[in-house]
Amino acid sequence: MPTIQLPDGSTRQFDEPVTPGQVAESIGPGLAASAIGAMVDGTMTDLDVPIAEDASIAIITARKGESESSDDALWLIRHSAAHVMAEAIQRLWPDVQLVYGPPVSGGFYYDMWLPEGNKISSEDFERIEAEMKAIVAEDRPFTRYDMSATEGLSKLESEGNKYKVDNAQRAIDGGSDELSWYATGNPGDNWEDLCRGPHVPSTGRIGAFKVMSIAASHWHGDSSSDQLTRIYGTAFTDRKQLKRHLKQLEEARKRDHRVIGKQLSLFTIDDAVGPGLILWKPAGSIVRQELQDFISLYTRRQGYDQVFTPHIGRLELYRTSGHFPYYQDSQYPPIIERDQMAILAGEGCSCGELSNRLESGDVEGYLLKPMNCPHHIRIYASEPRSYRDLPVRLAEFGTVYRHEQSGELSGMLRVRGFTQDDGHLFCTPEQIGEEVQGCLELVKIIFSTLGMDQYRVRVGLRDPESDKYVGDPDNWKLAETACIEAAEAMGVPFDAEAGEAAFYGPKIDFVVRDAIGRDWQLGTVQVDYNLPERFDLSYIGADNTAHRPVMIHRAPFGSMERFIGFLIEHFAGAFPAWLSPEQVRVLPVSDKSLEYAREVQSLLRAEDLRAGLDAGDERLNAKVRSAAEKKVPYVLVVGPRDSENRTVSVRAHGIERDLGAVPLDDFLASLASEVRGREHGTAISTLFPEAAPA
Repeated sequence: MPTIQLPDGSTRQFDEPVTPGQVAESIGPGLAASAIGAMVDGTMTDLDVPIAEDASIAIITARKGESESSDDALWLIRHSAAHVMAEAIQRLWPDVQLVYGPPVSGGFYYDMWLPEGNKISSEDFERIEAEMKAIVAEDRPFTRYDMSATEGLSKLESEGNKYKVDNAQRAIDGGSDELSWYATGNPGDNWEDLCRGPHVPSTGRIGAFKVMSIAASHWHGDSSSDQLTRIYGTAFTDRKQLKRHLKQLEEARKRDHRVIGKQLSLFTIDDAVGPGLILWKPAGSIVRQELQDFISLYTRRQGYDQVFTPHIGRLELYRTSGHFPYYQDSQYPPIIERDQMAILAGEGCSCGELSNRLESGDVEGYLLKPMNCPHHIRIYASEPRSYRDLPVRLAEFGTVYRHEQSGELSGMLRVRGFTQDDGHLFCTPEQIGEEVQGCLELVKIIFSTLGMDQYRVRVGLRDPESDKYVGDPDNWKLAETACIEAAEAMGVPFDAEAGEAAFYGPKIDFVVRDAIGRDWQLGTVQVDYNLPERFDLSYIGADNTAHRPVMIHRAPFGSMERFIGFLIEHFAGAFPAWLSPEQVRVLPVSDKSLEYAREVQSLLRAEDLRAGLDAGDERLNAKVRSAAEKKVPYVLVVGPRDSENRTVSVRAHGIERDLGAVPLDDFLASLASEVRGREHGTAISTLFPEAAPA
């Protein structure tokens, strides 16, 4: 008699083993009709899995129309769509050998090996989709069957697909004593694939899908191994959701920061310098400097002290912090001093032995810093501290280096060298709450100023089952409690997620939704009891004895590169005037008005506004188009009448018409006020209250 607990806390008792599908039916026909899977005690399962013991169950449903399907629902739909795509491809190319086909963020893919003479291209996508539609229309059930590991491996070996044999052997080596298959229909009669599942109940429940792209890949990701063909697709509950997704992808392509960054001359990446290393051009440097000046104003008000630290540090520093060797896969190799290297070479030290001696500490060296915090810790430790001195707040725009895999680099969003708006606070345990609130306030100021009002908070907690975390569990509990209480005090939705903490402490991350509905993880705040312990930091308390401070890490922007990459795509390159590299451009109608245009530019610059002047020979319409392409917020057209009347004719980016003429002094005052207040479009709303985008 299993007792089933539902998400709302209610329970239902059954006289015999029950499936999640039957549980859904017992709740109501609507739920049963929309159910496609279930979470049973936190594990995703098929609807027809029998449950004989007490369990907690959440039914996974496929929401249609304007509703957003859950990540779990999309995972099930896309996993099932991957099978349908693979079956469709094997119908069209029977000799193709399948490798693996997982759901991924935004869709799914299937890797496959094509025999010589077989080729799949984007021109075949319509044929593949047509076969998929036929399979979906048949509405065949996804049917699971299991075999013992020995029997299943024998079956696969007889079929001659070495890739599936390898997949099975890996599962067996991982502890599986059974192997499972899913047939789209009846086992033995219909197509099947080695798979752990789960899946939606039948092919007809997949909804809307599309084959998206094709790429080359390699078995196990090893470029020296078999070359494979990877076909990507995506799937949603219904056509409306798919259409919305495709529209978002198209809009994302238009907003690609790499394309806009080149168009606006913001940054470049040069192979002669190195992949993943950003060269900031003058226009991009203005955006970066404006953001730095903006946040520095508020950090000064909160009592931060600016510091500067070197780009490298001794290996022993990072051994103490725990960054080396535990995270050395994401770090650049250590730098060994020339004299020591000569001695080691003379001793015949091999590369393997050198690596071991570096890890053990027998050989010293330097490291391109992967984090700023150890350097700030040494600044704190450089002089005695009293409880009266705390909190100590240190801030730095510090550049750090991570050796990301070349295939994972992506413009400014995933780089190898990036600058963090890093801050580290050293405080007493009693000060944690207030200091975390101050850090969160910085993030809220940024979001408010930039008009980013759609965001959520994620509290990353330790996974008690993982061994990647360091420190006393009691201190972890204190730090996690402080983060949760701070998130609650913000008054915005937040989720607490186990396993998302940094290795030294829990953290609060901000996930921002951009203008086209994509989520980005940006600012972060972390509470850390462990690094002060590892570095033996202290302060003298009111009782005249030594106490251990607590450390708070915070980076409201996160990485300047990633944040600005996000802003480029969020604003599609049309920055608010205060951020824009060129805030206003003056266009003389003809050479007769050039002297007045130069005077207008000079007066704008006297107000500390970034003003350009287009004195070229092109026609006025061409100059207006050029300014629009560069996404200049304001354009001032001046002619003889403007010169006589001391006026300017105003255009604003995004409004496809001349707004009219206003006194020059009024425009100067309005734009200067907008820029100083870091506002968005207030000059137009002040001067032209009736103006609206065309």
